[in-house]
Amino acid sequence: MINIEIDGKQVSVPKGSTIMDGARQIGIYIPHFCYHKKLSIAANCRMCLVQVEKAPKPLPACATPVMDGMKVFTHSQQAVTAQKGVMEFLLINHPLDCPICDQGGECQLQDLAVGYGASESRYTESKRVVTNKNLGPLISTDMTRCIHCTRCVRFGQEIAGIMELGMIGRGEHSEILAFVGKTVDSELSGNVIDLCPVGALVSKPFRYSARTWELSRRKSISPHCGLGSNLVVQVKQNKVMRVLPRENEDINECWLSDKDRFSYEGLNSEDRLTRPMIKRDGYWSECDWQEALEFTATKLLAIKNEFGAKSIGAIGSAHSTCEELYLLQKLIRAMGSNNVDHRARQSDFRGDKYLQGAPWLGNSIAQLSHLKSVLVVGSTLRKDHPLIAQRFRQAVKNGMRLSIINPVDDDLLTKLGHKIIVAPDGIVESLAKILKMVVQISGLQVSDDIQQYLDSLIVETNSSFFAIATSLAENTTSASVYLGNLAQHHPDYSKITLLASLIAKVTGANFGVLGEAANSVGAYLTGAIPNVFALRNTQHSEAHNSSGLNAAQMLGFAADLPVEPCRALLLMNIEPEFDAYNSQKALETVEKAQFVVSMSVYKGNALDYADVILPMAPFTETSGTFVNTEGRIQSFNGVVSPLGEARPAWKILRVLANLLTLDKFDYDTSEQVRTEVFPPEFDITIHLNNVLKDFNFKISESDQHNLQRIGEVPIYRADPIVRRAESLQQTNDALPPKAWMSSELMSKLSISIGNTVKVQQGGNTIQLQTDCDDKLPNNCVRIACAHPDTQLLGDLFGAINVEKM
Repeated sequence: MINIEIDGKQVSVPKGSTIMDGARQIGIYIPHFCYHKKLSIAANCRMCLVQVEKAPKPLPACATPVMDGMKVFTHSQQAVTAQKGVMEFLLINHPLDCPICDQGGECQLQDLAVGYGASESRYTESKRVVTNKNLGPLISTDMTRCIHCTRCVRFGQEIAGIMELGMIGRGEHSEILAFVGKTVDSELSGNVIDLCPVGALVSKPFRYSARTWELSRRKSISPHCGLGSNLVVQVKQNKVMRVLPRENEDINECWLSDKDRFSYEGLNSEDRLTRPMIKRDGYWSECDWQEALEFTATKLLAIKNEFGAKSIGAIGSAHSTCEELYLLQKLIRAMGSNNVDHRARQSDFRGDKYLQGAPWLGNSIAQLSHLKSVLVVGSTLRKDHPLIAQRFRQAVKNGMRLSIINPVDDDLLTKLGHKIIVAPDGIVESLAKILKMVVQISGLQVSDDIQQYLDSLIVETNSSFFAIATSLAENTTSASVYLGNLAQHHPDYSKITLLASLIAKVTGANFGVLGEAANSVGAYLTGAIPNVFALRNTQHSEAHNSSGLNAAQMLGFAADLPVEPCRALLLMNIEPEFDAYNSQKALETVEKAQFVVSMSVYKGNALDYADVILPMAPFTETSGTFVNTEGRIQSFNGVVSPLGEARPAWKILRVLANLLTLDKFDYDTSEQVRTEVFPPEFDITIHLNNVLKDFNFKISESDQHNLQRIGEVPIYRADPIVRRAESLQQTNDALPPKAWMSSELMSKLSISIGNTVKVQQGGNTIQLQTDCDDKLPNNCVRIACAHPDTQLLGDLFGAINVEKM
């Protein structure tokens, strides 16, 4: 540690620190523009000039390393004169348009100009004017205001991992711009809006819609990816106007993904459902809550009396709160059924009865930055988990070796140690080959069945399998194996889980699951799965002996379909045509069901298959709790009143349970529900477990397909809210899906880039345009799901047929 003195205050800072670090440590503010604690030092704005004893001239506090005994004066005459001089130069070309600037009221330059600017300018020449740039649908520019702090440039290079903005020219001819004809397409691009200290880069969706002093600021939690990013939701006249990051170093640091930042537009969508609706004789009509809930209760009781309680099922969403999911499963179980689930995109449930706890990350989010070796299996990492990918990117810079096993080879914008790109049906074998190598390296044993399978595999010691095994084995205390979204949707998810957990066990590495949604862990803990009894004690012990149907069985795409399908389905916060592993079968099933209740924020396509639609409030209009992928319980309050007659889903379920005359549903607040789910003595750590105990069936080769689909969920199609965010739907990541394949496969099928082809799967045919990606396996066609153009297709990883038109 080095001892220095700043403005008469003594402070000890680590060797290599700067004057700015020391000043921040003791709460002394030094004016600055280009400095940011998460970015490299540029020292190009010069606003942080300070006086250092014995130095011949003022020095920049952000770039001056401390020395023992150094004395610094941040507000001396010399320092203030230098800072005022810098401010005068910054304002020479800056336009005097604060009243119409969207940054007005929260502008760093505006604030510092009050303290360090002159009352009038000595500069009488013409100011420069810079042409605005089109950076895409999310970022609006007014580059004449730019002061060339280069924060946006450094963010792209250092945090987002891609240099989409750069500086050209010299002196006052300098400009920040994107590459010719390009827009800013990073999934983290919105952070440059926060970083910009002036009004050069502002939010295009928010622009000219409100002034900062008109907005109320309220805390919330993001409902999208498994990270559970902390938000500041800004509200005007009971409408969400903007979403900004709330700093939390343990979760999202000071960043937000574009999905978290701009999806609020979906909350104000014209598709919002504001009144309950009932379908009678094929016609929809609006009604009041009493009529809608009585109609629902009467129908459910009639079906229960005629076909039994097991003919009723419920499917929720991991984007719903713990309170909502808990009451959903409690209502279904109180009626005598265990048919409840939240995993509509999962296809393999063979591991369910071996679960020991809720699948989770396996370590804290903060620890991701300190790992030395990581293997990610089946994940479009940047799109599914943008801020986790960002942490991996920083860790790679610090020496971490990142390896992947994946059916797609998307650019992760970081250096990869090793990668194995195989068709989905080759993932199991690839993991088995790595397991074979780690068993050889460690000398440990696995079960006879698995060892027999490993013995049948041939692995060369100069292969990527051996290299990945060696990397994990050499970093036992700081290595991890993670399963991504594609692995969780995979038809051999249980085998993948078994093999990945064995690799982690043999090497001493950590094993985790990257949660798909904000409440993926909480959905397990609340009991929103058919066989929850090993995880939680429920109040309805009479139902313990019967096994319920999982989401695949209820939606009709499971390999082991029930003899009697569900006659009544209660859908909460999901759209089966977009949120199911096989949307084709899911749509057919809900259309055939006798009675379908859709508890939804939006009308969507529910008018085509539901019998009653109950408008539920989104996360901004209700209080609730999410449990993120690291097992962190985060509660939040509503920030605006429910729109129209929409009501929080927990209230809808409570009243419905009362009309069904079910016991123990007397809740007045969501806090009472949360206390029942997570009582004061609740210890979440004993409920988090990724191991499938005694799950050790014989591993055989996966089914081989002549042509196999790779069906990933696009970043801006993952949940109902983000699907309706207009600006996000205009980005390149939201372009209509194409049939992507390798040039070798295109040649084999006599197809050229841009051709329209017939895609057949599960008896349905659609038409798509083709494109080429030579990084794909040669027997695979990559076609995104969760889109109107592809909703008629079947399994995300099933056999598929492609023909030229």
